[in-house]
Amino acid sequence: MQIRDLPYPDPGRPDVRSGPRLLLWLGRNQLAGQIKAMLWGTLHMASVALLPVTMGIAVQAVVDRSGIRLALAGGLMVLLGTLIALGDTMLHRTAVTNWITAAARLQQLLARKTAELGATLTRRVAAGEVVAVSTGDVEKVGWFVEALSRFASAAFTTVAVCVALVVYQPALGVVIAIGVPVLVLAVLPLLPRATKRADEQREKAGRATELASDTVAGLRVLRGIGGEELFLDRYRRASQEVRKAAVYSARMWALIAAVQVALPGLLLIAVVWYGVGLVQDGRIGVGELVTVYGTVTFLLFPLRQFEEIAMAYSFSRPSAARAARVLALRRTVPAADDADRGPAPSGDLRDPASGVLAPAGLLTAVVCGDPDAAGRLADRLGGHAAGDTAGVASARLGGVALDELPLDTARAAVLVQDKDPVLLSGTLAELLDVPASGAVNAEAALAAAQCADVLTALTQASADDSGDPMRTRITERGRSLSGGQRQRLALARSLVTDPQVLVLDEPTSAVDSHTEARVADGVKALRKGRTTVVFSSSPLLLDRADRVVFVQQGTVAAEGTHRELLRDAAYRAVVTRATDAESNREKTAWTAEAEPELTELKEIEPIEESA
Repeated sequence: MQIRDLPYPDPGRPDVRSGPRLLLWLGRNQLAGQIKAMLWGTLHMASVALLPVTMGIAVQAVVDRSGIRLALAGGLMVLLGTLIALGDTMLHRTAVTNWITAAARLQQLLARKTAELGATLTRRVAAGEVVAVSTGDVEKVGWFVEALSRFASAAFTTVAVCVALVVYQPALGVVIAIGVPVLVLAVLPLLPRATKRADEQREKAGRATELASDTVAGLRVLRGIGGEELFLDRYRRASQEVRKAAVYSARMWALIAAVQVALPGLLLIAVVWYGVGLVQDGRIGVGELVTVYGTVTFLLFPLRQFEEIAMAYSFSRPSAARAARVLALRRTVPAADDADRGPAPSGDLRDPASGVLAPAGLLTAVVCGDPDAAGRLADRLGGHAAGDTAGVASARLGGVALDELPLDTARAAVLVQDKDPVLLSGTLAELLDVPASGAVNAEAALAAAQCADVLTALTQASADDSGDPMRTRITERGRSLSGGQRQRLALARSLVTDPQVLVLDEPTSAVDSHTEARVADGVKALRKGRTTVVFSSSPLLLDRADRVVFVQQGTVAAEGTHRELLRDAAYRAVVTRATDAESNREKTAWTAEAEPELTELKEIEPIEESA
């Protein structure tokens, strides 16, 4: 896999049983790239390891006054220099390719999981955690994948050099063969503590990121209440905690680096001291000592690779574990395989847990006294089951459980627009360029959502001189628009898709009453013959619904038309926001006013029946 071939057509099905298993799965999927990088790394390090041999030959040639061997040593140096440059260049190229492709694979998997879980993801995993996994953790995992091939080539070269030294000069080779493993293993007792400190730093950084994202998202509200300084001070404290944790972690890694410098230095001193004694005794020549000394100096280079792989694994293992936890999240019932995909079911939409029923082809309004319960119910109707509803029966469309459908089939059949929809940056045409049935065009959807004033505002604020509102740009999350304008554009986007079932959670909570009435009429007309569910307590919307369902304590308490349900004191209290005392007074007054009409109806009823 090359960088130019990204993204992957299919990133695969990861092994998410643990962090190390996820790393192993990533490695298996990059086996060819890892082998290629290891071969180039072996060429590079072997060439570096052979340089001391040519230097030893050159020194011994000078001692022996041999011009031929000196010229041969010079030619070998040139050849090895060329191989070193080639190996290092290609090693860097292939290793970085492994890093980028592994990170891209993991990011694609996380994006696919985010799309699968939808809005319920942040109910099961904190938003800051998702951001940290998708950025910092992905980079750390990619770092380990990139360092793995260089470590493998360093390990192979080190073993080969130690064996060669034992054969070439047994007296010094045995000392080196024993000393090198000791140097490699010396830092192992320090790694758990360093890993723990790194984890603490990462957790604090995740909390700071989550606090920052929450502050930015609520900046307009914070300015309204004068709370910028309060939240800024909180973020300052959080960032200082991250800084202290980073310094605390860096001290341990500095200690590990110091050990990796000090111990090889001691080994080098011991080899030189022992080798000089052997030269004085005449047991080895000066050229041989130079060769061994240069080879020991080379071994300091792969030792740095051992330190790096230890550090990379210590950082990537918890990062991979966090990524595995996110990737292991599933819908409440495993989705059917793509091979089992059939046509989307049709019919009534029903939630067995609450008893809410939305008949096919009608506009059904749902009234809940608890906004949070309304949001959970809306998600459940769309098949987005939250983590706290595990074991609850899935909503059913035409008698078929949504969780048992392939994901794309379920999403095409039922679309849920939550109460705080997000507008992505780009032009208005790009915003409305979404998968759709084609039955509703952008102009009709914008008209039904009463977006005429929004289009005018976008055109006036646009730097484009064409006057075409579809070419105007929308800033990130629609921050340049008011809350009502964002709601209406999001509603238009949902209407363009023209799903079989459209679930809207408080779609007009930020617009004025006149606009709300026109939006209700526009949506009802445009969605005629299609199933629409609206969660709202607005009388303007409720009065235009074909039927209204009143939910209390998580179950259906009453259903009928809005005017019929006004006789219910609890329903009337939710719709009018009245207290119990006010509701009782209104009920008494309403009954007194309506009693003559009810009496007339009772008198007329037998006549209609006999007729």
